[in-house]
Amino acid sequence: MLYPQRLGQFTREHADTVAALLCGFLLFFGWFALHLGWFGLAFLLLPAAYVIGGYESAREGLTTLFKEKELDVDLLMIVAAIGAASLGLWRREYHLIIDGAILILIFAISGALEGYAMQRTERSIRSLMSLTADTARVLHQGREEEVAITQLKVGDEIVVKPGELIPTDGIILSGYSTLNQAAITGESLPVEKTVGEEVFAGTLNGYGALQIKVHKPAQSSLIQRVIRLVEQAKTQAPPSQEFIDRFEKGYAKVIVVAGILLATLPPFLWGWDWETTIYRALTFLVVASPCALMAAIMPTLLSGIANGARQGILFKNGAQLEKIGKVRAIAFDKTGTLTTGQVQVFQVFSVGEYTNDDVLIAAASVESSSEHSIGKAIVQAAGDLDWVGAIEVQAIPGQGIVGIAQEQQVIVGNAIFVQRYVTNLPEELQEIVQSWEEHGKTVVWVAKNPTPNPSLQAGRGVGCFDVMGVIGIADEVRVEAAATISRLKKLGVEQIVMLTGDNQKTAHSVANAVGIDRVYAQLLPEEKLNVIRRLQQQYQTVAMVGDGINDAPALAQASVGIAMGVSGSDVALETADIVLMADRLEKIAVAIHLGRRSQLIVKQNIVVALSFIMLLLVGNFLGNINLPIGVIGHEGSTVLVTLSGLRLLK
Repeated sequence: MLYPQRLGQFTREHADTVAALLCGFLLFFGWFALHLGWFGLAFLLLPAAYVIGGYESAREGLTTLFKEKELDVDLLMIVAAIGAASLGLWRREYHLIIDGAILILIFAISGALEGYAMQRTERSIRSLMSLTADTARVLHQGREEEVAITQLKVGDEIVVKPGELIPTDGIILSGYSTLNQAAITGESLPVEKTVGEEVFAGTLNGYGALQIKVHKPAQSSLIQRVIRLVEQAKTQAPPSQEFIDRFEKGYAKVIVVAGILLATLPPFLWGWDWETTIYRALTFLVVASPCALMAAIMPTLLSGIANGARQGILFKNGAQLEKIGKVRAIAFDKTGTLTTGQVQVFQVFSVGEYTNDDVLIAAASVESSSEHSIGKAIVQAAGDLDWVGAIEVQAIPGQGIVGIAQEQQVIVGNAIFVQRYVTNLPEELQEIVQSWEEHGKTVVWVAKNPTPNPSLQAGRGVGCFDVMGVIGIADEVRVEAAATISRLKKLGVEQIVMLTGDNQKTAHSVANAVGIDRVYAQLLPEEKLNVIRRLQQQYQTVAMVGDGINDAPALAQASVGIAMGVSGSDVALETADIVLMADRLEKIAVAIHLGRRSQLIVKQNIVVALSFIMLLLVGNFLGNINLPIGVIGHEGSTVLVTLSGLRLLK
């Protein structure tokens, strides 16, 4: 019983190959029967070869014809083969029936080879799917229970043993281990993880047992987002492919009209006999078909997408792989992009009657509702103090945050934002702030209105706020940032700029450290967007690299939006076109190189495809090729450009 099941599975998985093999056997024995004069057997075997080898192409061609009212190359191949067979029966020159069968056989073999070539790309992409576990061990009243991943809830505690896949994103509650994150980030070296650190679904646990708390729904995990985006990339055709698709529809009609003219006019114009005329017209249908041109783009781009995914670069669709190779200017956000984003409070300075703890408590109360890295650093610094979360919290991206804590309105943000509510900033603080900013530190101002139950409406209570103090935030520049900027300049990127909501002094300090000459500081989210628009007017194709909610408008406006996958906010990840899964800036240069290689290979493929079509057309009109040779040249060029596209897998 097992053998028939395996045979059935093999047949389903390799249907094109099985059809081509059967077609080949029937063609050989049909030719052999004709050679021996067994015409009855030959006329039984050869039609079977036509049906088995050409069924799928005929089905697809007729479906396109009747449903979409369009002609495609599959139908043209079948018409050419049946035309050759009809001509052979009419003239009783049965070798033409063999020619038609050879056409179908080579077309079937080509289809099988193209299928295997594309499956290689598909396997590289589908390998992501195997990274998701089906079940997880959930701790329930001290006992382990196996539950489906889809049933996991936020707050569940799960156990992951050594050598197992992490089933979903979570925070380590206990345990220590090394995790292989290569499938997610493209980095081959294991990463050490311990209590309090985040782990990602699809990564492989090392030698230690871990107890993990689920902190987001399983369907929102990083690997699930990657899978959804890769699936989306496979189904979206880039503009170049859409152009080729439109071209093919019109081109097929031209071929049919030209084929009809070639089948009727030459006997009257040049005195050709009808057999030669029809045979040349059928050969024309084959050699003029744009199969190779159709295969010139998508295999290349899908291979590039698969290659990028293996290296921790997620292209959301083929259009972005094309665009990244054309980038002439790049804009970088500062915090979390050029810097690590793992910020810490390095110093607090209070004024008047307030203490440093008062400043931290007030700031942490409102920042506890923020997802910004600076807010998280403030909350962490105030972890040992006694404070409660504020209410009616409102964040103003790129400026600050307001809320009511213990019936008093608290304002936390940059100097410009706080000055809307404060008459004057204390001079002693301004001197300290200037010194911090010159050393590359980010400064957060804290102020509050001591009046109970103040209004949060804009403009109310202005001038009634007391400045409590300032908080200095230290953020390290990424070690690879300077090398990445240098590499991008060597690649020929004409303009590299920094966009930040931070102050001028801090921004220039970071820019000087990484080698960026042009800085736009103290920007609101809409101002970042305007800078991107101005760059696009000058350089056309502009990339934006960011990680925060305030970067989302600029990421959407940029020709290519690039988000940091680990530190990036959900909004930035959804808005961006490319995601760097490991937050490794040097991967930007890899992405640009991959995009340029894809463009080069696509151009090479188009040249090869058009060259083959021209050579075969000339050979057909000169009478130097027959139908089988035309098919071999036509299908050979198609396989050649498909295999050429697969070079990007390496």
